[in-house]
Amino acid sequence: MNELKTAIIDIGSNTIRLVLYLYDKEEGLRELGNIKTVARLRTYLQPSGEMSEEGIQVLTETLLTFKAMLDDFEVTDVKAAATAAIRQATNRAEIIDRMKVITGIQIDLLSEEEEAYFGFVAVAHSMGTKSAVTIDIGGGSTEITLFENKELQKSYSFPFGTVSLKQRFVKGDIINSSEKKELIAFIKEQFKALPWIQNVGLPIIAIGGSARNIAQIHQQKCDYPIASVHGYEMSKENLDDLSEFLGELSFHDLKQLDGLSADRADIIVPALEVFRVLMEVAGSEVFQLTKKGLREGLTIQRILQTDPSAYDKYNVFEGNARRLARQYGRTEEEVDYLMHLADQLYRECCHLKYLQYNPKDLQLLTKAAKVFNIGEYIELSSASQHTFYLLANQSIDGLNHKERVKLALLASYKNRDYYQRFAAPFEDWLGREEYRKIRDFGALLKFIYALNVSKRRIVHAIEMHNEEDYVQLGIYVKNHAAAEKYQANRHKKHLERALKIPIKINFIEEGLINDDN
Repeated sequence: MNELKTAIIDIGSNTIRLVLYLYDKEEGLRELGNIKTVARLRTYLQPSGEMSEEGIQVLTETLLTFKAMLDDFEVTDVKAAATAAIRQATNRAEIIDRMKVITGIQIDLLSEEEEAYFGFVAVAHSMGTKSAVTIDIGGGSTEITLFENKELQKSYSFPFGTVSLKQRFVKGDIINSSEKKELIAFIKEQFKALPWIQNVGLPIIAIGGSARNIAQIHQQKCDYPIASVHGYEMSKENLDDLSEFLGELSFHDLKQLDGLSADRADIIVPALEVFRVLMEVAGSEVFQLTKKGLREGLTIQRILQTDPSAYDKYNVFEGNARRLARQYGRTEEEVDYLMHLADQLYRECCHLKYLQYNPKDLQLLTKAAKVFNIGEYIELSSASQHTFYLLANQSIDGLNHKERVKLALLASYKNRDYYQRFAAPFEDWLGREEYRKIRDFGALLKFIYALNVSKRRIVHAIEMHNEEDYVQLGIYVKNHAAAEKYQANRHKKHLERALKIPIKINFIEEGLINDDN
């Protein structure tokens, strides 16, 4: 599958959402449009178990509206998936039949196991975390999974969600203290019935709109310096503080709160309490957020069925970085070449004891080599600024936010002044030693990039030798290298500062040594 334009209609208990995707083998999966309706279908389930006619009409009108939008976008490949609200309705077969007749849309009713599985698929293929417990809390159900080394081990679906919890425990617009105690006791009892999450000590990865809203509120409160919630991490203490903060707000204040969708004002606290209890029961210290979920899982699974090599869940960042580089004009060959040169220079520096070999450092260096200076695609004269902004402020699958900032600082390195300016908002994120190491690695990458300034890939080997009071750097080239000589000598001062030794560069062309100090 080289290209696919598709749409997913996610019929949930709280919202019904239409998402348009374009998959391109070279650039990956991109979201083209995202439209939602807050339908609260869960509230139309009657005591008898049937969904009321009013609820069916809400679903009908929403699907007809989405059908018109699909026609406008000229998308004919559509998958409609229904979860808890339809699943729990005793008249679900009638609802599905009526939707097919009236709207022409065939609804696939997902089982609890399928819903949990597709959420896992999305997480496994978009996050670098190897083992975790996932939670996807919707309006009418909550799916929990446990995966280890990216392999699904256990899954379970609870028949409660934010809307049903509000209906059961909250009498007014928002929860009061006694209602909250009852809610917490109920959730704790439910989670303790799952032996495989007890004190497992793994990160919790949260899926869904309520989780995203909680992350957005926290980012607003702490004046977070970069954008997006995918890969964002919070501690148990962060969640506890947020619970106390939200508990003091009125319903009106909640609806006005930055980061919180007004339609979630009445259900955000129940959702937060579910996350807090899960962290306590599982003995987790880290709460991670993903913007990927059921819809992406359905789409990724479909792509993998036709092209098993499209995604590699064990190396999430690597594939994503190559797609990112291609978006900004970097060829596959150039990416591999820059990684190769970075690896060579790093190992030479380690061999001479100017750097101490560490596989994690080399991994970080080669990651940054893949996307070094991609901002030149936008404007050459301000490539450093564009590179930092692009990498720091967009979701990058496979990286958490600290890893993303480190990558951005490395890949955007221009000089110490720019580095200090970009790193200033993140002083608390980086220790002194880490700050210095990233700066020095940035200088190394800048020098490597200079060795391919003509984009001809003519450098085929790098050797370093210690002399009495300097380092002799031999650059072996396959062709004339006037541009590379010029750039390398311009930028060698950054490498000299990083290694703390003067450097003399020799470009060796077909066996002839040309000295360029």
